[in-house]
Amino acid sequence: MPWERNNAPLDRKPASDLWRNTLSQIPSVFGRLVFLSSLRNLNSGRYEHHGLALVFGSMEASKALKKSHREAFAEWLSFNIEGQKADLELYLSAQDEDRRTILKTWEKLEPYRNLLPSSAKDVEKKLYLSDLRAILKVLRNASGAGDPDSESLPLQPLDR
Repeated sequence: MPWERNNAPLDRKPASDLWRNTLSQIPSVFGRLVFLSSLRNLNSGRYEHHGLALVFGSMEASKALKKSHREAFAEWLSFNIEGQKADLELYLSAQDEDRRTILKTWEKLEPYRNLLPSSAKDVEKKLYLSDLRAILKVLRNASGAGDPDSESLPLQPLDR
């Protein structure tokens, strides 16, 4: 939410509060997509955040989260493939799980599909998925996760 970064500290709009107190603390755009999509109720599609709902009401909180999710998705799509790869590597570097394990799991389960905002257009979905799959293939090959005998291979350092 680049437009929100310049808001006055006393701005009490839900989206500004969300940016100031939460999203600005997540260093990667991909991480923001993960966080925001985790707040979406899978049964209703509504976004739920207890703290924002207490201050602004559940409807306003849900609207702000939905808007922020859409904006984070648009920001991710605005990156070129190298920018997306760097952002994804930043996200992965902050995870406790082994990178190779993450990449193998993502290859099998494709959890990144759940990060799409409900308002994403078909062309945006296709672009996101094709870019992400290409990046994951590069990362898997670099880490040895794409090889059938990868358990015995050492991890290769990634260019940073």
